[in-house]
Amino acid sequence: MLAYVTRRLWQTIPTLLGVVLLVFFLFTWVGGDPAYLLAGKISNPEQIENIRRQLGVDRPYHVQLWIFIQQIATGDFGESWATNEKVSAIFATRLGPSLTVLVPLLAVDTLLAIAAAMLVAYVRGSLTDRIVMIGCTVGQSISILVYIIVFQYVLAYQLGWFPVQGWGKGFAENLLRYSVLPIIVGVIVSLAPDTRLYRTFFLDEINQDYVRTARAKGMSEARVMWVHVLRNASIPIITNVMIQLPGLLAGAFLIERFFSIPGIGREVILAVERSDFPVIKAVTIYVAIATMIINLIADLLYRVVDPRVQLK
Repeated sequence: MLAYVTRRLWQTIPTLLGVVLLVFFLFTWVGGDPAYLLAGKISNPEQIENIRRQLGVDRPYHVQLWIFIQQIATGDFGESWATNEKVSAIFATRLGPSLTVLVPLLAVDTLLAIAAAMLVAYVRGSLTDRIVMIGCTVGQSISILVYIIVFQYVLAYQLGWFPVQGWGKGFAENLLRYSVLPIIVGVIVSLAPDTRLYRTFFLDEINQDYVRTARAKGMSEARVMWVHVLRNASIPIITNVMIQLPGLLAGAFLIERFFSIPGIGREVILAVERSDFPVIKAVTIYVAIATMIINLIADLLYRVVDPRVQLK
């Protein structure tokens, strides 16, 4: 396994270099001249040239690329063009709130989706199965904005069970007070598609020969589902869960914005609105690195849940 991990880590180097070149190309040639964006409409050539000099975009492209590689290696992407805050400090302070919401959200959603999918797979073709699938279809058809507005109005504003929005200073306060309603909204939104997907995984396994053999040996249906079917369906479930992880940080901007959570997702949207290239480039690189690491972890988990999987 150590040899496999080492080989995979070496393979990430050319992949990361490709991502670096792509990001550099997009922000250098396609993204436009940042000096014009920062100078605004009322500016003169001297001001624009001064800004270009301060940003270092007046240097040759190979020098800019080398500086970008050094920034990635050191984790220092400079300062935000909009707030003059260190990009590293932005991630250090915004990562905690995002994880406080997204980790429990993903854990609760995965457990509930697996339980619901296993239930409807167990009673496949029944009225319960049809009702749950219809409910999942309806749930997927409703925009997340509708869930956010309705839950904020009913649970927070009308009933007063949760704060409408905000964020505190302590971890316990944030987790147990401010994060509960965003987690509920996130779980409701994700539960329907995940249940439909996991149900498909379970149905694929239920029709396999080893399941019929287990039943023929006299095993109870509960043991067949929880031991055999669940274990073999875990590989695609792990794939789905791990794929969601990198995108969750940047993709939860609606929840973070509507609930005033100072997380990574909200910061990314603000950076896009301000054309804050250092923050956007850092997010792109970090998500790429996280994706490669998570893919490696997923491959290792395959081996844990199914010893038949060979790491080659």
